[in-house]
Amino acid sequence: MAGGAVAAGAVSRMALAALPEAVSQTSAATMAPLQPGSGRPYHPVVTLNGWTLPWRTNQGVKEFHLVAEPVVREMAPGFKAHLWGYNGQSPGPTIEVVEGDRVRVFVTNRLPEHTAVHWHGQRLPNGMDGVTGLTQPAIAPGKTFVYEFVARRPGTFMYHPHADEMVQMAMGMMGFWVTHPKAPTPLIERVDRDFCFLLSSYDIEPGSYTPRIATMTDFNLWTFNSRVFPGIDSLHVRQGDRVRIRIGNLSMTNHPIHLHGHEFSVTGTDGGPVPKAARWPEVTTDVAVGQMRQIEFVADAEGDWALHCHKSHHTMNAMGHAVPTLIGVDHGALARKINNLIPDYMVMGERGMADMTEMEMPIPDNTVPMMTGEGPFGSVEMGGMFTVLKVRAGQKPGDYGDPGWFKHPAGTVARESVAALAEPSRSTSGGGQAMPRRDASAASAEVRVRKPAGGHGRP
Repeated sequence: MAGGAVAAGAVSRMALAALPEAVSQTSAATMAPLQPGSGRPYHPVVTLNGWTLPWRTNQGVKEFHLVAEPVVREMAPGFKAHLWGYNGQSPGPTIEVVEGDRVRVFVTNRLPEHTAVHWHGQRLPNGMDGVTGLTQPAIAPGKTFVYEFVARRPGTFMYHPHADEMVQMAMGMMGFWVTHPKAPTPLIERVDRDFCFLLSSYDIEPGSYTPRIATMTDFNLWTFNSRVFPGIDSLHVRQGDRVRIRIGNLSMTNHPIHLHGHEFSVTGTDGGPVPKAARWPEVTTDVAVGQMRQIEFVADAEGDWALHCHKSHHTMNAMGHAVPTLIGVDHGALARKINNLIPDYMVMGERGMADMTEMEMPIPDNTVPMMTGEGPFGSVEMGGMFTVLKVRAGQKPGDYGDPGWFKHPAGTVARESVAALAEPSRSTSGGGQAMPRRDASAASAEVRVRKPAGGHGRP
């Protein structure tokens, strides 16, 4: 012990024998919130398609055991990826503590290479910051290190490696950390529902299992907690509930997260709560790389409301980026000829891409359609970073069960109009110029063509 902190180092055999149990979870379902059984009380979070890591209390210290290891993550029904993560999943389990708690985290390395854990956004002793070579030696395969510090400030944080980061982050090593306030504070209001998830991206070729780790920007899978739509669970709340959603971004680009049907405020970042005078209403907030955004709203509008990234390519799965645009091109005759050689060939993009969701297009094993999902009115035509917030008046407090599809009151659903309509007005203006020429005749030019000498176009 030095200044109340243990330096991050290898654990002795005696300490190993006293390690807390390494709890593992392989189900991709959203687990119920973990109610605190000891220590200061708090209102727990719900990790979308994830879970919270249990702890034990040892002489007043909360002890957790993280295991870095290869995992198999079901990204959508029928589609699995070979990733690296913690305790059986990617992302790893959420860690929940209370402001002022002394926390001890044992990290066991079952990867084929060394690792370390950086506690993103935490105020802690420098030797606990988890940067291999700078603040600690690497955790070699088969070794267990211990991190210990006091959770000094409430907020939403993340954890991830700072060792061979390009590989280990691309393989899915990350997790959420939530520090709840120890006492009521005007900047952190009590909420009825508190959700969290991480944004990440992968490049997994259709039919394969392992991400391509050298990809910089051209990813084909965009995920909430390493899941893609339709594999992302919906969020279920009671009408009138105050809802908090914590979103962390450990992908390689920013994500404008958009909520339908409600306005929200950004009430916190990984730097702490936002002063009330600095908040304003939004329906979309941009979450940049390495950032966390905490949004809050009152779920006062019943219905099934979309929650998604507003970059259109991020709501598609396994998208090929070199597909030519063939809108308006009639290539039916060519398609019939190709069908003689390739019976399963299908025309793509002649009338847009929506037709693909209606057709049973053969795809490789272990992948997921580019656009998919079935709603109460037909195909949803989405993928990637897309899910649904379900608001119901009849949802009981603390009940996170799926209430099913919303039953719309009569006359409140958009419908086909059969009335005769006049021809709509259309603009015919070609637009003006900010800096028009003074002499309009100067805009024209005479072009003279001189043919080369000699016959047949040769000089």
